[in-house]
Amino acid sequence: MLFEQLKDPNSSTFTYLLADLETGDAVLIDPVLAQIERDVERLEHHGLTLRYTLDTHVHADHVTAAGALRERFQCQTVLSTHAGVRCADVVMADGEEIRFGSFGLTARTTPGHTQGCVTYVTLDQKIAFTGDTLLIGGCGRTDFQGGDARTLYRSIHEQIFSLPGDTLLYPAHDYKGRCVTTVSHEIEHNGRLGAGRSEDEFVAIMDNLNLAYPKHIDRALPLNLGCGLDGSTPADENVLGREVEPSWAYEQREKVTLIDCREPHEWVGELGHAAHAQCISQANVQAAVSGWERDRPIAVVCHSGARSSRVALSLTEGGFTDVASVRGGMVHWNECGLPTEGGA
Repeated sequence: MLFEQLKDPNSSTFTYLLADLETGDAVLIDPVLAQIERDVERLEHHGLTLRYTLDTHVHADHVTAAGALRERFQCQTVLSTHAGVRCADVVMADGEEIRFGSFGLTARTTPGHTQGCVTYVTLDQKIAFTGDTLLIGGCGRTDFQGGDARTLYRSIHEQIFSLPGDTLLYPAHDYKGRCVTTVSHEIEHNGRLGAGRSEDEFVAIMDNLNLAYPKHIDRALPLNLGCGLDGSTPADENVLGREVEPSWAYEQREKVTLIDCREPHEWVGELGHAAHAQCISQANVQAAVSGWERDRPIAVVCHSGARSSRVALSLTEGGFTDVASVRGGMVHWNECGLPTEGGA
């Protein structure tokens, strides 16, 4: 099997090119739009036919090249069935496989960094592509895009640490010049999960990281929910409908119903909530609004913008005509200094 590890220096993102040289069938894992010409050159250099692009999750730090590569090569885009990306050609559930030539990859769902994270494992279990779920010496953050530290801990232990000890692990990022690790090394030495660290210890670590708001998330996340493409939507919209700034949602509080679609424990958590918002968790929104007038102006807010975008889309598809997602969620709301109740 041909294997190439490529890196985008701006986002420190690894892209992986895998191929069967006998058939010429190839896949790209986590392709970056800014590096599309580099990847095309590698495909042409080896005389390969790109069959699939696979994203390990909906990225927040760069724009995926999946959509652009599909338009160029008529390949298929692949994500987890839990990623919530409507434009994906193939959505993989746990244990499902894709094939390229005589090789293949098995999906292991590994939520926790995001709800839609997936680890792709070669059929012989010698290599696994862990995305942001497990990094070299660390792991992905859990404070955005529906992340959850306990879920991440269990995903890593059940789906990655259960692989053979010599399985090579290739992450989506590294910021210290490292390229690869192994299951046994991470079990023993990972700074957040290794040496027998308990779930409660891991949660305490993740709860106290105090990481900065991702600088590219407001652009990257909406685009990546559309496979990296703007499509034909107007400039103030994306594939999930309108986005509005937190300041607009606050200024229009007398005219616009604000739905906070986080879970109740988040409503009373450190970010607080807007006093005029209604706490309706994502799973309960459709039932809660079933009797509302369809022209009622609605804005939806969540932690950082991912869930609210999906809820806004589902409301629009359900016939509501004036729905928007609040850009950046309550994280951005707090950064803008807007009033909240509760919180730290």
